[in-house]
Amino acid sequence: MEANFPFPSFQLIGAFILAIGIYAEVERQRYKTLEGVFLAPAVILILLGIVMFIVSFIGVLGSLRDNITMLKVFMYTLSLCLILELLGGILALVFHNQTVELLNKNVRRGIVNYYDDLDFKNIMDFVQKKFKCCGGKEYTDWEVNMYHNCSAPGPLACGVPYTCCVTTRPNEVANTMCGYMVLKHERLDLIEVIHIRGCTDAFFIWLMDNYKIMAGLLLGILLPQFFGVIVSWLYITRVEDAISDFGNYTDGLLDPNAQERQAKRQGRVAKWFKCMPEIE
Repeated sequence: MEANFPFPSFQLIGAFILAIGIYAEVERQRYKTLEGVFLAPAVILILLGIVMFIVSFIGVLGSLRDNITMLKVFMYTLSLCLILELLGGILALVFHNQTVELLNKNVRRGIVNYYDDLDFKNIMDFVQKKFKCCGGKEYTDWEVNMYHNCSAPGPLACGVPYTCCVTTRPNEVANTMCGYMVLKHERLDLIEVIHIRGCTDAFFIWLMDNYKIMAGLLLGILLPQFFGVIVSWLYITRVEDAISDFGNYTDGLLDPNAQERQAKRQGRVAKWFKCMPEIE
């Protein structure tokens, strides 16, 4: 039986993500950034890459050897990941307030280490400029940072990063001290100085405004996994048909006469899906 499945593609993607994660983690360690490793994107990429590579390798090996056990491990693992992703999305929607609070709490933890963690700093600066926001829940979250706290002795005290500042022209570079002492002023007095909306609210508003893009992104993530589960099930069924037809089935690598044997009948899956491989 020939195995023409996207397992190698998944394996290559996993290896690519793993390589990017390792490179990013090496660069991160050079600068001694972030105490909480699970806030680091590099660690997330490494874990994701390892899982994808191992699961895909099992799928490749199982399809090459027509090993039902390995194929089932691949199918069940992929199914579990798909179910967990769907369940996580549903729970995030059902418990929206708790999800937002958890996100705000993690952002505040990151703000504490803002100047010590280059990963988080770059992400936070990008988010604040992209979504025109400041802080997590609101701009006053910057008080938790030791440099921006109003009791700090430096020039950043009672201020916010310049990425929070309002710009009026495209590609305008904000003054790095534009957020000076803004935490001492009332909220409404800062509308023309900094973005007073928190980044979590700004992010969810952006999701609602761009729901078509997000739907396409989710389909791009979930459909390949669903396709992998279906194809794995079809292939397992095909192998089981071969075993039932021949009794003690062995593949061509183990039986040199396998190519000369004629199938007694087509498997039920081959009748349903003409694209499935024939048994020769």
